[in-house]
Amino acid sequence: MNLKTYTVDSFTSEPFKGNPAGVCLPEQDLSEKLMLKIAQELGLSETAYLRRIADSEKYSIRYFSPVMEIPLCGHATLASAKVLFQENESLTKLVFVTIENLELEITKVGEQIRMLFPVYETSPADAPPNLLAALGLKTIINAVYNKETNILLLEIAESEQLQNLAPDFTALVHSHDKINGVLITAPSQREDFDFESRYFWPWSGTNEDPVTGGTHTFLTKYWSERLGKKKLRSFQCSKRTGSMEVELINDTQMTITSHATIIFKGHLQI
Repeated sequence: MNLKTYTVDSFTSEPFKGNPAGVCLPEQDLSEKLMLKIAQELGLSETAYLRRIADSEKYSIRYFSPVMEIPLCGHATLASAKVLFQENESLTKLVFVTIENLELEITKVGEQIRMLFPVYETSPADAPPNLLAALGLKTIINAVYNKETNILLLEIAESEQLQNLAPDFTALVHSHDKINGVLITAPSQREDFDFESRYFWPWSGTNEDPVTGGTHTFLTKYWSERLGKKKLRSFQCSKRTGSMEVELINDTQMTITSHATIIFKGHLQI
């Protein structure tokens, strides 16, 4: 089997920044075991698998980290759309259908791509002292939890402190056994951005995800309420960095708009 495969840097217009994702276009259904093995071979935080549904502009999409299947992944969605728009230049709109039957509407907007995503709620949560110690945090502003992604969100006071965090990942894994990841966020001190974040997920993926679209399903409403704005600019201050514009459309829908850059195209021989 020759499997057409791409590597795409999402949430950036520059190669080697943003978040790299694998995108595979199989001509037949693949087993979950094989999709996981390919994700492990590529070694990226997520690899997406696309299959066109009948003669429609809908595509099934599944996401795998090197550890497990992920129900929703923003940067791999963006990467997948970039590939399909390049494969068919006349295409301007498409729909992805996830493993949970969530339909994601995608639109090409000039050189950028806009994704319609669901809005998720958060609820008050506890932050275990051992987890805070592993992150190198002495104090936090707020702690909330999102059940759909199983992610703990911690707000801290300054984005400079956020950028300088150097977690002890061994201690972090042992500090909690019921979450997929922990998202740290702060108001941005940069002129062009409203808020910043970093996402650590050694429980279910890699130590740190460079830029994370999926967390914005609850980050957008969180900061919209904090700042009193519907449209916001988000910066993920990981080592690779990346950015996006998010907009709260209503209580159930929001959009993520950003760039993606294809840096590799080839075939896996299986």
